[in-house]
Amino acid sequence: MIWLTWRQFRWQAITSAAVLGVMAIALGITGHGLVTRYDQIGLSTCQATCTSLASTFINELKTGPYSALFFGGLGLMYVVPVLIGIFWGAPMVAREFEHGTHRLAWNQSVSRTRWAAVKLGLVGLAAVATAGLLSLMIGWWASPIDHALSFGAGRGYTRLSPLVFAARGVAPLGYAAFAFALGVTAGALIRRTLPAMAVTLVIFAGVQVLMPTLVRPHLIPPVKATTPFNANTASEFVMTQNGNGPTTMILKGNYNRLGAWILSNQTITRSGRVFDGPPARACTSNSAPIEVCNNWLNSLHLRQLITYQPANRFWPLQFAETGVYLVLATGLGALCTWQIRRRRA
Repeated sequence: MIWLTWRQFRWQAITSAAVLGVMAIALGITGHGLVTRYDQIGLSTCQATCTSLASTFINELKTGPYSALFFGGLGLMYVVPVLIGIFWGAPMVAREFEHGTHRLAWNQSVSRTRWAAVKLGLVGLAAVATAGLLSLMIGWWASPIDHALSFGAGRGYTRLSPLVFAARGVAPLGYAAFAFALGVTAGALIRRTLPAMAVTLVIFAGVQVLMPTLVRPHLIPPVKATTPFNANTASEFVMTQNGNGPTTMILKGNYNRLGAWILSNQTITRSGRVFDGPPARACTSNSAPIEVCNNWLNSLHLRQLITYQPANRFWPLQFAETGVYLVLATGLGALCTWQIRRRRA
């Protein structure tokens, strides 16, 4: 059964090995220059305020091939799990049903449970290993850039930011396992390859959107901090008026926590209510200087309420999210096996 599964999967395995080999060569060659420049700028020995050096390093990368490789690596880590689900998982069982070859396998000495377990286990491990090796290589190559971004040089791009988090660490292993199990289960339930591939794509994309917005921020209870609001350094100042109604204000203070993932940033009054105005005439008059409006806002003694995940929670969040996806993958694998066992040949 293992030999038969390998024969059916060999071209996918060979293609994956070739892609990994090409990536290893490309990242190995360019990664050496990246690390060298990181050391030359002085970031490897920087102990105190490193934002200026990090900004210099990041600005230099924008004019070379490294920026394209960095974002290309992010995109690749997003694409690989879904490709595994679509082209490895969905056809694996659905194609057997379409061609009727499952009847031959089930009429031999191999039980349905073993047939499903070998297919799920062998190809599933290959999927996880592929995603893991790719994440390891890209993570090693991008580590100088990730460290520079952690000093606040990347306009919010840190390892915890949603765009980068899903392409680093062990999380891609969970994504690959879930995508593969989802594809196999869709194929077992639908029994048609193309519809199973489409369903896998839609569901996986939906889960990947919901995870960073609804689930990941609460895997570990976020930290809340309250600081005085300073209008002179505010990062957002918006006034709106709906028809003849009162003018409202949206204020967002500047809050810098290196490497943190800011979940919410609200300006509140001393009583704890979210401040939304109404603004004084000093802020609505076109002739009044902005300093007058800022002084009025500062006289209100407003505060900032910030909710965030600190930088040192990167690995705990990685393992927690990976665990969630592995549990989902295990549940889907059990559902797939149950469906195969109860289906008539």
